[in-house]
Amino acid sequence: MQDKKHIIINGLIVGILSVLLVKFGNPVNMGICIACFIRDIAGGLGLHRAEVVQYIRPEIIGIVIGAFLMSYGKKEFYSRGGSSPFVRFVLGFIVMIGALMFLGCPLRMVLRIAGGDLNAVVGLIGFVVGIYIGIIFLNKGFTLKRTYNLNKAEGFLFPLINLVLFIILILSPTFIFFSQKGPGSMHAPILLSLIVGLIVGAFAQRTRLCMVGGIRDLILFKDWYLISGFISIFVAALVGNMLIGKFNLGFVKQPVAHNDALWNFLGMTLAGFGSVLLGGCPLRQLILAAEGNIDSVITVIGMLLGAAFAHNFKLASSPDGPTLNGKIAVVIGFIVVTLIGYFNIEKDLNVKIKGGIKIEG
Repeated sequence: MQDKKHIIINGLIVGILSVLLVKFGNPVNMGICIACFIRDIAGGLGLHRAEVVQYIRPEIIGIVIGAFLMSYGKKEFYSRGGSSPFVRFVLGFIVMIGALMFLGCPLRMVLRIAGGDLNAVVGLIGFVVGIYIGIIFLNKGFTLKRTYNLNKAEGFLFPLINLVLFIILILSPTFIFFSQKGPGSMHAPILLSLIVGLIVGAFAQRTRLCMVGGIRDLILFKDWYLISGFISIFVAALVGNMLIGKFNLGFVKQPVAHNDALWNFLGMTLAGFGSVLLGGCPLRQLILAAEGNIDSVITVIGMLLGAAFAHNFKLASSPDGPTLNGKIAVVIGFIVVTLIGYFNIEKDLNVKIKGGIKIEG
């Protein structure tokens, strides 16, 4: 019970901080969005050419550093990897394609609902369906094999790279791109964004906050622990949005969103399906990467390049709706994730998830 109180309190704080970031400059309903912010970083580094979404987001850097410091301080940091790294790269890539079809990660989905965006409710239904499909594969014996201990120094590289990114952001050299209009140009002050990221990263590391894990555990075990964190994020963000006048109930004219129900549904179904096979949502992958999990680092790199690919080849949606290329990419994504799921089933695995297999998420 005490642990559940912690995740609820932490969730309330994360929800309040998300609204605070919107109040001080972040796009509406995008106080924190892992997919959107990784996409912005890809643009800031020149990996894609979409001028409206280019900025090195301090929130991502803060989340990584905060989770690293917390895990290291609690002696939970250790380097490991070797669990189907290239498959994880591909899954990360595809999860990003699904998220950018919907225009948001699971965390932003909750924040969009808290802002009154009913399109995100459609996305949530799709997300649950995708998780359920993934659970079917888990129950049939899906596994990406075990991880192995690695040189401790390797685990420090990902937090170090994020620290370098922050230095680059502060120095703002000419080879870095910053949006002059659009969502990428809208951001809270750097120091505030970094501090919020540090807090969210530390909280998420301690509570194991994960939307995918929350819904998965609720379906399989009727365990409300993880999902209670996101319910509290929703409640805090809902109240906060009403207080600052950013609540707008409806399907149309929602910020950085489209109202094509089918592709909102399918985009988040794909994101949920892929995330279950990965063992966690994009936020959880960031936290695991900060803890020294190199497989999750590879997953995050997959998401980064997936975001770049999506914008370079016009796969990402816009407020005008999904593109034809994006629709084709989502369909291909379903095929690829299904094949990955099928070919990674251990035929002779006798103990299934309901029998007690530990899933990291």
